[in-house]
Amino acid sequence: MPVLSAAAPALEPVPWLAVAPFVLLLLSIAVLPLVAHHWWESNRNRGLVSAVLGVPVAAWLLLGPAGGAGWLADAGLEYAAFLALLGSLFVVSGGVHLRGSLAGTPIVNTAVLGFGALIASFVGTTGASMLLIRPLLRANASRRRRAHLVVFFIFVVSNCGGLLTPLGDPPLFLGFLRGVPFGWTLSLWGPWLLVNTALLIVFHFLDEAVLDREERERPGSQLEEVQKVREPLRLEGGHNVLFLAGVVATNVGVGWASREGGWSHAVRDLCLVAGMATMAVLSLLTTPRRLREANRFAWAPIVEVAVVFAGIFVTMVPAMKLLDGLVADGTIELREPWQFFWATGGLSAFLDNAPTYVTFATVAGGVAGKAAGVHVEPTALGGLLALPGGEGLLAAVSCGAVFMGAATYIGNGPNFMVKAIAEQSGVRMPSFFGFLGWSVAVLVPILVAVTFVFFR
Repeated sequence: MPVLSAAAPALEPVPWLAVAPFVLLLLSIAVLPLVAHHWWESNRNRGLVSAVLGVPVAAWLLLGPAGGAGWLADAGLEYAAFLALLGSLFVVSGGVHLRGSLAGTPIVNTAVLGFGALIASFVGTTGASMLLIRPLLRANASRRRRAHLVVFFIFVVSNCGGLLTPLGDPPLFLGFLRGVPFGWTLSLWGPWLLVNTALLIVFHFLDEAVLDREERERPGSQLEEVQKVREPLRLEGGHNVLFLAGVVATNVGVGWASREGGWSHAVRDLCLVAGMATMAVLSLLTTPRRLREANRFAWAPIVEVAVVFAGIFVTMVPAMKLLDGLVADGTIELREPWQFFWATGGLSAFLDNAPTYVTFATVAGGVAGKAAGVHVEPTALGGLLALPGGEGLLAAVSCGAVFMGAATYIGNGPNFMVKAIAEQSGVRMPSFFGFLGWSVAVLVPILVAVTFVFFR
């Protein structure tokens, strides 16, 4: 049942100017690869931009608003857990090598994405992405046009496939920690099925069209050379699957323990970091170097994610606090499920989708609780499910955060890492705005259909 309590205290207003570094960082990520491509390729220069914009925000948080130091500390712990998750899965999956003949035909490519959608809810979108992106790129190494493969991989495997359990995507895991039953997300199978099926159908026909065009431009099947050498598929470094299970078990175990034991966020995040770092170290120690070399494993992609998201996590703090204030004072007023779906999703595309989920789920609790005459505590979001209309609002927030995290490279952690791995493999990926264009053309029409079917 919803938890009754006094109203939360008013938030100290955050000046709009404090959001400027976050906006400038987003613009840097979007524009610098276009106007200063070679300069931006250096992780040192990316780190410089993050530091120039992030350090003043950190100083302001420490010296300025009441509670700012605590906000910064929370952001630091969340960043550590975020990087531990991505880093551990990056290292563990880098030791799993799928050897054998896998030709990049439209049917095979669609099957890989479909398999990724199925497992993403159980090993996480990051885990599924890190396991499958390298085999997909190797299968299509002989093809010239591959960017669309990675774009749809990000849509399906790195985001939309992870809706069915709290393990699938960080926003849902935070909901679980705040009282949403573990199995409730399985009830979202309808939106999951519609979105992923539609994306796979669009992808299959697009991939066929792209391959047909390449065949006309270069007579003779470019896949023939791959298909001539038939080598049975076999998995090497399979023991890393145990470490992958260890990462998942760490998140589940620490999540249950912190929820039932009332652990502080600091204790929870430190335990998560320690457990996942242990899995990464064990993988490094037990995996032959030749398997990582076969995977073309390199540290550059995870370093890129680390330096860019360090700036994002710090500069995002004022933006999230400003959003909290606008919601609390009624400037942003939401009532219907479709409004929550698009508000949560629209901001999840540009802010980290996990804190965006918490913000709008809390607002949903306020809306449903006010109608029922009770107050739903932000730490007990599962209480929404007992209120009239509450389940529909929580479903809209959950779907918006997961689906629209796919709209930009920074909407969800694995997006940026998949992009970096693809570029390391020679794929010329769309720019920030180019990827956003793909989202508008492909993802948005499907989400409009989801709105009419499920959230009207």
